[in-house]
Amino acid sequence: MNMARKGVGKNCDIIYVKQEPIPYTMEQLRGMFWRYDTNRDGRLSRKELKEAFNCLGSSIPGWRAHRALNRADDNGDGYISEEEVDELVSYAFKLGYVVK
Repeated sequence: MNMARKGVGKNCDIIYVKQEPIPYTMEQLRGMFWRYDTNRDGRLSRKELKEAFNCLGSSIPGWRAHRALNRADDNGDGYISEEEVDELVSYAFKLGYVVK
C-alpha cells in the first residue's frame, strides 16, 4: 500500500493517507529506458533492458528483457535501436508499471 505522510493529528500522531499508484506515461517510460543506455551507443542491450525493468519494479526483469527484445527487435540484432524503441515503450506501457 502506497502511503503518504499528511500531517500530525491530535496527540502528535502521524496521519497517513492512502495514495493511488500513478502509472508511468509513455514519455516517462521512454526516458527511463534511455537512462539505462549506459554506454550511450543509442541502442539498448539485453543487460541494459534488464536493469531498466528491474528499476521499473519487475519481479522477473531478465525475462521481461528477453520478451521485450523478442517483441521490439525488428532487425534481430539483439538490441533495441531508436527506430525500435516505440514498440518497447508500448510493450512496457501495457504491463502497467506505476511510479512508486
